[in-house]
Amino acid sequence: MNTKEFLDLLSKHRDKSLLFEYAPGQLVGANYHITEVKNITVDSVDCGTGTDRWNETVIQLWESPSEIGKTDYLTVYKANGILKKVDRLRKMDREAAVKFEYGNQNFHTAQLFVKSFAVQGSELRIHLGITRTDCKAKESCGIPVETVTTEDNSCAPGSGCC
Repeated sequence: MNTKEFLDLLSKHRDKSLLFEYAPGQLVGANYHITEVKNITVDSVDCGTGTDRWNETVIQLWESPSEIGKTDYLTVYKANGILKKVDRLRKMDREAAVKFEYGNQNFHTAQLFVKSFAVQGSELRIHLGITRTDCKAKESCGIPVETVTTEDNSCAPGSGCC
């Protein structure tokens, strides 16, 4: 999900509570705050000397120890207001991928991407996921690229592939 898609999603669901699921069935605590928004430019060189450059919007979520036990989540309206204020101070790249930086006592700090979202009753739930590291220069480094091949009839009804 890019930054524009995330901001548009917030604009459509202002009356909801904003919940983040960082692993299946595991929610960021209701005591979370948006503590930082990073407009990042990544300028990289991979192991095959390929270069790349892209932007990311990284929104940091932090659980306040002084608010443990809180049950009311941040509203979409308030989160949207925070992000609008940030955008006035430091313009966000609307095409940049949006990520969330989060960690707690049971989950290592990581940058998570948006896998999906769900609107249920009074909640807007953002499902987050991890991205595994990978070699971007497999061909130039001689690393076999895994490919999946299927025979023409392998996806016939009852074959189990679909």
